[in-house]
Amino acid sequence: MAESFRATHHFLTSLLITVAITITTLKSVHTTATNTEFVKSSCTVTTYPRLCVASLSTHASLIQTSPKLMAHAALNITLASAKATSVMMVRLSSSSQLKPREVSAMRDCVEELGDTLDELRKSIGEMGQLSGSSYEVYMSDIQTWVSAALTDENTCTDGFEGDDMNGKVKIFVRERILVIAHLTSNALALINHFASIHG
Repeated sequence: MAESFRATHHFLTSLLITVAITITTLKSVHTTATNTEFVKSSCTVTTYPRLCVASLSTHASLIQTSPKLMAHAALNITLASAKATSVMMVRLSSSSQLKPREVSAMRDCVEELGDTLDELRKSIGEMGQLSGSSYEVYMSDIQTWVSAALTDENTCTDGFEGDDMNGKVKIFVRERILVIAHLTSNALALINHFASIHG
């Protein structure tokens, strides 16, 4: 009798654990799906929604369903991309195969990217301070800096205009800068969207 009771008890305990694990897993799957859906729907406010989803969906679990965290993540991804491109362009600008005009354009571009990095870093810093009575001042600063970063990126590609520029170098640089500009544009759209909800 005691043996039968123990077996039943053991079976019920196992069953309850299995049910609990299943519920937790389903909740987790549901939460992940909800977070991913939030990223997809938020990206519809951007000019480049496919890039937005591609760059942010891997961060869905961190973003959850927060417009602020979404904008913050977009800024961080843009900063990382701008940093990587800047490092690559510094290396490229010291290449002996570039014409003096290309080296000059590359160095100008690296300088513009340096400004972009500063503006993005300041924006990320102020995103963390957004609260209370200073909210509007900080938000205005962030919008100004991210807009300025976008202008710097466009100025960078302008330096590569003209037929006397090496086609490969021009295409390579412009493609890289275009990605950063599109990420910046998306970040700005998400910041503006967050500001409109909050305001």
